[in-house]
Amino acid sequence: MDVSIKSIVFFGAVVLTGLSAGLFYAWQVSVIPGTKKVMDVNYLETMQSINRAILNPAFFLIFFGSLIFLSASSIYEFHTNKWTFGLMLVATMTYLIGTFGVTVLGNVPLNNQLDVLKTGEISAQKITAFRQFYETGWNKLHLIRTIFSVLSFVLAVLALLIQTKKI
Repeated sequence: MDVSIKSIVFFGAVVLTGLSAGLFYAWQVSVIPGTKKVMDVNYLETMQSINRAILNPAFFLIFFGSLIFLSASSIYEFHTNKWTFGLMLVATMTYLIGTFGVTVLGNVPLNNQLDVLKTGEISAQKITAFRQFYETGWNKLHLIRTIFSVLSFVLAVLALLIQTKKI
């Protein structure tokens, strides 16, 4: 069995994008419904804690790695198979715009606003108002990035199936 760098990059793109989609999907169907049931101050403090904890090498590997490996795989496929190249390019752009872009331009700024919030120093009304503002916007953006990360993963899997002549 001859394994090339191109194959490793392609496989890495599919795996990392799958992990990213899985993370966002699992959050969408478990954490979001669960946090809707907690008190406002608990919600904000929990999200502060999670937002700080997720900034770790394992998350960075799948979040940035997906984009890097998808991009590299698209480049490798440029002269190989037009369908595989096209699917990987669309998967890359889907992830770049809908997952990476939404996170960087939407979720991260909201997280930064939440991070500086001192829940012990503001009124219950301000806590409730901030939660409404934060949770509504953050959850909408999260749904968008979840859809786009899953779509990117599906496109990468389709490209893999075409490349391996399974479809």
